[in-house]
Amino acid sequence: MTTVLSPERFVTSDGAALHVSQSGPADSAVTLVLVHGWTQDHRTWDFVLPHLDPGLRVLRYDLRGHGGSAPARPGGATIARLADDLAELIADRVPDGPLVLAGHSMGGMTLMVLAERHPALVRERLAGAAFVATSSGDMDQLTLGFPGLVGRSVTRFEPRVARLLARLRSDTLRLRPGLVRSGARRLVFGVRPGRAQVDSVVEQLLRAHPASAGMFLDAIAAHRGVGGLGALCDVPSVVLAGEKDRLCPLPHAKVIADELPHAEFVRFPGAGHMLPQERPFEVARRISALVRVAAAR
Repeated sequence: MTTVLSPERFVTSDGAALHVSQSGPADSAVTLVLVHGWTQDHRTWDFVLPHLDPGLRVLRYDLRGHGGSAPARPGGATIARLADDLAELIADRVPDGPLVLAGHSMGGMTLMVLAERHPALVRERLAGAAFVATSSGDMDQLTLGFPGLVGRSVTRFEPRVARLLARLRSDTLRLRPGLVRSGARRLVFGVRPGRAQVDSVVEQLLRAHPASAGMFLDAIAAHRGVGGLGALCDVPSVVLAGEKDRLCPLPHAKVIADELPHAEFVRFPGAGHMLPQERPFEVARRISALVRVAAAR
């Protein structure tokens, strides 16, 4: 048994260098690919990884514009491009064998668009899919859970934030970690998050490329993933949602579950948007169940 445990770089067809991390045996019966969300990186899954079977091959990577990967170029910060990056990475690093894919937030959106743009990959290789705190659309109507005028103001303000970020020329967001920590605790977490979990999210956010983050914020607002979900109807799936998620609210997760009639829909009381940090054991358990089904096929 050969064990793979090394960060690597993968260059996409349009020249973007992506940071890649692999762990587990190279001859694992199933490969799990974990896709993170907006302004995060492969470390999103750090709390989940210890709860997975050590005999499972796991592939993680940083989306373009995030973590250790190259910034997104103008026109390259789209969910479609992320889906193509994922397809190319799979073809290069995992050219055969069954796959289970898990995506958090924008990572889940990437899986939907992958199914729409690369149906042969889904048909021939995909043996399981996990949608973790994600949405299939209507993100341009996001109110962050605030009612009335305040909620409508949030909806109008988000495009301005996207434009402001897109114009920044710095490599990182130059914000005070304490201020970001306070905002993250209130906005993306549920009840009583741990300090280590909040710090993980903040560290990743502060490493994201600002202009890329702005461009991807526009892409998230424009995302419509229902078409891709149709291609996943026969794939064993799970939809995981935090009941206090402000970014991808519970009704958004319910739409995904309704489009996947055979999917398991799991709600986590008290949890917010960052399920891989807030509920790592439960997230790992649901993903592991998909892996076992895939291995038995």
